Amino acid sequence: MVKKDGALMRYLALALAMLVPGGAALAHPHIFIETGLEVIFNDQGQATAVRVTWQYDEFYSLVIIEDRGLDPDFDGVLSEDEAQSLSGFDMAWDADYDGDLYVLNQGTSVALGRPEATTASYTEGRITSTHLRQLAQPQQAGDDALLFQAYDTSYYTAYTIPNQPILTNAPTDCVAQVFEPDVAAADAALQEALNEYNGGDLDEISFPAVGAAYADEVRVICPES
Repeated sequence: MVKKDGALMRYLALALAMLVPGGAALAHPHIFIETGLEVIFNDQGQATAVRVTWQYDEFYSLVIIEDRGLDPDFDGVLSEDEAQSLSGFDMAWDADYDGDLYVLNQGTSVALGRPEATTASYTEGRITSTHLRQLAQPQQAGDDALLFQAYDTSYYTAYTIPNQPILTNAPTDCVAQVFEPDVAAADAALQEALNEYNGGDLDEISFPAVGAAYADEVRVICPES
């Protein structure tokens, strides 16, 4: 029950923050996801796929578990059948959903395939899911970084990349670095966008598309010889 109470306290804190005048903009995200990225290379040293890990915040995890009738004894452990039923719970994507992942090579967007090889687990009060996405075309990561950005355009979901990305089968001189956004600048841009709205015309559909300003970014560089 401790984990459940902790999730509820976090939710209450978020709800209170959204009621504070001037703080609503900064409290807009409703779901918080820690993202992990594994960039997979072929034998020619080209990036061909990316495995994405999403670890959901405790409150959203609790909502999903309860909505699906899982873990009825609240011991934080799912049976084999329950774990199987959880797998893929977040993969029913609309046809035009981009998966909140963006790949760019020298400023050009790289198309990604639909999610494959999905998994899901529930540990210490948090759901973790994984999926694999193929790059439409193999990409050479040279001196100009191959970029991976995780964000929700509407900023309904807030993504962070807290851990070092994994490079699988990459050339030995390849490196990956995580760059965090300028939060102060992002907050200012969001507030400026919100100032253009009138009274009650702000909703989730029309919320300013500022998610990119808050995006963590992974830069993969494989120095050219």
